[in-house]
Amino acid sequence: MRIDAVDFFYLSMPEVTTAADGSQDALVVRVSAGGHVGWGECEASPLPSIAAWVAPMSHGACRPVGESVLGRALNGPEDIAAMAADVAYNSMDLLQASHTWSGVEIALWDALGKARGEPAWKLLGQERAHPKLPYASVLFGTTPEETGARAQAIRAAGFTAAKFGWTPFGLDLAEDIRHLEAARAGLGEDGVLLIDAGQIFGEDVEAAALRLPALEAARAAWLEEPFGGSALGAYAALAARSKVPLAGGEAAHNASMAEHLIEFGHAGFVQIDTGRVGGLAPARRVAERAAAAGVTYVNHTFTSNLALSASLQPYVGLEHHRICEFPTGLQPLARDLTLTRIEPGADGLIRLPEGPGLGVEVNPEALRRYAVEVEIKVGGRVLFASAKP
Repeated sequence: MRIDAVDFFYLSMPEVTTAADGSQDALVVRVSAGGHVGWGECEASPLPSIAAWVAPMSHGACRPVGESVLGRALNGPEDIAAMAADVAYNSMDLLQASHTWSGVEIALWDALGKARGEPAWKLLGQERAHPKLPYASVLFGTTPEETGARAQAIRAAGFTAAKFGWTPFGLDLAEDIRHLEAARAGLGEDGVLLIDAGQIFGEDVEAAALRLPALEAARAAWLEEPFGGSALGAYAALAARSKVPLAGGEAAHNASMAEHLIEFGHAGFVQIDTGRVGGLAPARRVAERAAAAGVTYVNHTFTSNLALSASLQPYVGLEHHRICEFPTGLQPLARDLTLTRIEPGADGLIRLPEGPGLGVEVNPEALRRYAVEVEIKVGGRVLFASAKP
């Protein structure tokens, strides 16, 4: 079969704030091929990502992503790999290309899985889908008391693991200690506590190191993204001083970036967002590399159940890499985007939905309700206009 069409849907809440909440808008991708429809989601700013699909060629190494995809064959994983190689080569100077391609690549696996009647994880070479232990992923409260209340609510909802992230953590040492104490108290002595610094320390190893005693006292299972995604020297320096393993990798927009964090940054956990890293295939490559290096692979996702399913596909076959991110504070847009719901079972674990591809059904009403109409015109010629659900 051949790729007949690729459509993008820019969705948004009525108001988007400065909160570190990636569920406030979305860029959803629909691929049509051989009578089958696949869906994907880019974890990126929607408008630049759409532009990367249609932007007129700047030069031979800066071509629109669509040029490497439309009309191509889609009969097996090798066809997706060929397109990925062409996007990487033809659009190497178009820096948004990897984010645009990520959502398209996910949708291609979804369409291929539907055509073959097989789940994407199986097409990726895995023999079995293992359940995962979800950690409730939320932002820190504005006060330690609010953080503590959120931790209590998470535990009351049945979660035994939780991650608190982003500011105000990292702004004031004394307050950080109070937030950590509140999170631990609210979650309980046996809860798994994870901390996400949101790159607040830049490359300042000493500032991050000041938090290590408090993190150890709170028995944090990891410290996520203390530094920028490419600050491998800072990661390695802090890892050498910390009893708390470091986590990172969501900033990787190709497999090599993630592998460098494993090899040179000495991260104990590598967290990959399929909507950024180039899709399912490069995420699977990182999962295999992590397993071989004794590093734990973890998904990264903070948007819809479509993105959640995609994030699980590359490592669901790794039985001992059990923990997974499970967003609990989503905006209505992200909750409404799918008719399929991925929820913890009676045993507290989550499982991928059954069915081919990603196993997720998109809600066409949500595509209409949250739609932002877009038209891109250059020299009087319309290069992009919003598609209909």
